[in-house]
Amino acid sequence: MKPAEPGRDYRPLVRDSYDRIAGAYNRMRTSEADDVLAPLIGLLCEGARVLDLGCGAGVPVTRALATRFDVTGVDISGEQIALAREQVPAAHFLHADMAGCTFPPASFDAVVSFYAIFHLPLEEQPTLLARVAGWLKSGGYLMATLARVHEEGYTEDDFFGTEMYWSNLSLREYRALLMVNGFEILSHADTGHGYSDEAARPESHPLVFARKLRPEADGSPLTSRRASSPS
Repeated sequence: MKPAEPGRDYRPLVRDSYDRIAGAYNRMRTSEADDVLAPLIGLLCEGARVLDLGCGAGVPVTRALATRFDVTGVDISGEQIALAREQVPAAHFLHADMAGCTFPPASFDAVVSFYAIFHLPLEEQPTLLARVAGWLKSGGYLMATLARVHEEGYTEDDFFGTEMYWSNLSLREYRALLMVNGFEILSHADTGHGYSDEAARPESHPLVFARKLRPEADGSPLTSRRASSPS
């Protein structure tokens, strides 16, 4: 683990590294996501619009969502997006930096992001969460893997054989940001590293599930079964 160099833009590193490991990472991703997605899937109706930020190669999260919903996946890695288009033809995919992409207000019923937000610089993460709030309809949902402790930017030399960059706020800071942006925290659970390498060091990430409470000006209804009383 090495501290990030001040002033360096690590986006090209994240992009190029995920390009290089696309095949290996795809093969190691866990094959099913229904259990972890169950709280969200149970609240959305067929055809709801869902945004997957940092979708990678589309397996397993985008694939599970696309069987029921209208899903858009975004990823910075062109190689990962190419795999996603092959593996999940029912979804729509954008090759883009999630910190720079734009969508009209109230475009989505839900936004998910697994193992992705912590690849952004710390200073960009609050802005992304604020933009996510704008993209969601009133009553829309956010499900995202975050972190427990505050860590300034750093790199590791051997993430699937390549260098990778991370940074993250603490869970308390993330929860505060979500509340400032009009979210109610519904639950958070623990989840692992997301790939099926039994030899890998065990990891535990908070999986936060939240609902946007602030009403939208356009009054767009949520495509949801039980938006007023989630379980």
